[in-house]
Amino acid sequence: MAQTPDLHPILQRHLPKDMRAGRALPGVQPEHGAWLRVDEAYAAQMTHRLHLLEQRPDEVLYQAPETAPAALELLNAVIAELPGLGFCVDRSTVRCPDGRMVDLSDDANPMHLLGRLLQNDFVLMEKRGAEHVLSAAVLCFPASWRLHEKAGQPLTNIHVPVAEYDNDLARRVQRLFDGIQVGRPLWRFNQLWYDDPGLFQPRSALEPRRVTGGSSRGPYYRSERQTLLRLPESRAVVFAIHTYVLARADVRPVGL
Repeated sequence: MAQTPDLHPILQRHLPKDMRAGRALPGVQPEHGAWLRVDEAYAAQMTHRLHLLEQRPDEVLYQAPETAPAALELLNAVIAELPGLGFCVDRSTVRCPDGRMVDLSDDANPMHLLGRLLQNDFVLMEKRGAEHVLSAAVLCFPASWRLHEKAGQPLTNIHVPVAEYDNDLARRVQRLFDGIQVGRPLWRFNQLWYDDPGLFQPRSALEPRRVTGGSSRGPYYRSERQTLLRLPESRAVVFAIHTYVLARADVRPVGL
C-alpha cells in the first residue's frame, strides 16, 4: 500500500532547548519535567493521527492479547496526566485542547484510545526471558520502520539494521531497560535531516533509508523526544515518542 502523504507539511516552529545539542548513544538522562507534552502542532498532528487510525489501523496499532493489563495500566497513567496538559477530564469523557470530545468508556483497545488523545506514539516493552519484547504500540509517526515487522520482537531485533546498534550497545540498552525504576523516568532524543517532512514514514528493513544521513543537507529537521518509564503494576516499560519536524530556517543552535 502506498504511503499516506501529509496534505500540508505539519511543522513545529520551536524545539525545546534541551533537544538542541547532540549526545552520544544511547544519550539517556533523567526526565525532571513532564514526561508527556502538548505543543503548537497538536491540532494538526491529531487530525493526521485520527486519519491513520481510521484508514490504516493494521499499520499503526498492535497489541498482543496477554498485554491487555499493561496497556490499560498505561492508559490510566496517561489519563492521570491530562489535566496538567490542558485537557478537561471527567469520569467518562475528555475534552482535548483542539475541542474534540473523547469517550473514555471505550477502553476495549487502550492503544487506540491513546492514539486519539495525544501526539505521542506509545510502545510497550515487556520482559520475556532475558530481553524486553515489543508487546503493544500505537505508532502513527514511524521514522523509517514498520510496526508489523517489529511487533513481538526483542530489543536486539527491533534495532536491526541500525549501524550504531552493535552487540555492546545492545547489552547496554538492555541493562538500561532492566534498571528503569518506577517514578524515575528517563529520556533521550534523536535527530536527522529529511527531504520529506511527512510524519508517517514507514520503511521496511529491506528498503533504502529516506534520509540525508547525519549531515545537515536536508530541508527538514526531524527529532523524537523519547521518554522511558516503568509501570508499577505490570512492570512494563513505556517508550513514549513525541515527534518534532521543523523547517531548516526554524532550527536554532544551543544558546539562542
